[in-house]
Amino acid sequence: MGEGREIREHQGRMTMHRYSLGLAALAVIACMGWEAAAADFPSRPVRLIVTYPPGALNDLVARTLQPRLAEFWKQQVVVDNRPGGGTLIGTEMAARAAPDGQTILLISIAHAINPSVYARMPYDSLRDFAAVSLIASSPYILIVHPALPVKNVKDLVTLAKAKPGQLTYGSTGTGGSSHLMGVMLGMMAGIDILHVPYKGLAPALTDMIGGQIQFGFGSYSTVGQHIKSGRLRGIAVTSAKRSATTPEYPTIAEEGYAGYEAIPWWGILLPAATPKALVARVNTDVLHALQAPDVKERFAAQGVDPIGSTPEDFTAFLKSEVARWQKIVKTAGIKPE
Repeated sequence: MGEGREIREHQGRMTMHRYSLGLAALAVIACMGWEAAAADFPSRPVRLIVTYPPGALNDLVARTLQPRLAEFWKQQVVVDNRPGGGTLIGTEMAARAAPDGQTILLISIAHAINPSVYARMPYDSLRDFAAVSLIASSPYILIVHPALPVKNVKDLVTLAKAKPGQLTYGSTGTGGSSHLMGVMLGMMAGIDILHVPYKGLAPALTDMIGGQIQFGFGSYSTVGQHIKSGRLRGIAVTSAKRSATTPEYPTIAEEGYAGYEAIPWWGILLPAATPKALVARVNTDVLHALQAPDVKERFAAQGVDPIGSTPEDFTAFLKSEVARWQKIVKTAGIKPE
């Protein structure tokens, strides 16, 4: 009986050992397969997922890079717009894609904010992706209705203190970057302002122009035309330094709120298991695309500043952004949905 039990236990250990070896072998084979894919990249058209609809600034960033990357890779680069779900839909698709470089994800600042505003997410913003490069950034402009008797941030704060809870600002939705920009201003200036969420910036701007709300935040590409026409007035930018596109506007930090900085940005990610050699290849080609004169020119026309980074620096940046927005959301008392 004892010998039989020992034999069975030994056989069980041998079976588990062979099973473990089998899994290890499969892992090695899979790794070799992805490394081979990296050497052959790209073997077919590359899909560039954009989590916003056509025409949005995120889409413009992707389509500005698209022809240059297609030229480098000798393959078609297809921009695949997957809007909805607060960017979760398209991002989940990219997270689940094969790690062969054939599916690339363009992310925005929403990628770092979402872990703080969604109670449940179908992926991990950091663990499920390989960072490739920070692409560009574009500060928002703090805009007001022209009838509002303010010429700068100090005037706006003074008016808000005189009318607590009466000044309204619009955003693209609760937990979005333009909402949190207002939250940050309210916290730092000690003012009580009323947030009005919209389904996109366009309806918010319509109501701001119509006088239904008093102020808000928007990119130069979106609000610039309204400022030029006099339908809105720009008074400051949300970046730490003045923008080269609108140098006439001081930063909110300059106006007395040191440390205020909220800059929408864009970057490129790949699925987490993508081989480092392939991540490096995509990084190199993206950085070259950002140096192209036509790319710089088109970005400048929309108030977008090209950046570029190493995968390591972008990884560190993402971690710091996730932590920063978690702190802001928690301090503001915004409950995850």
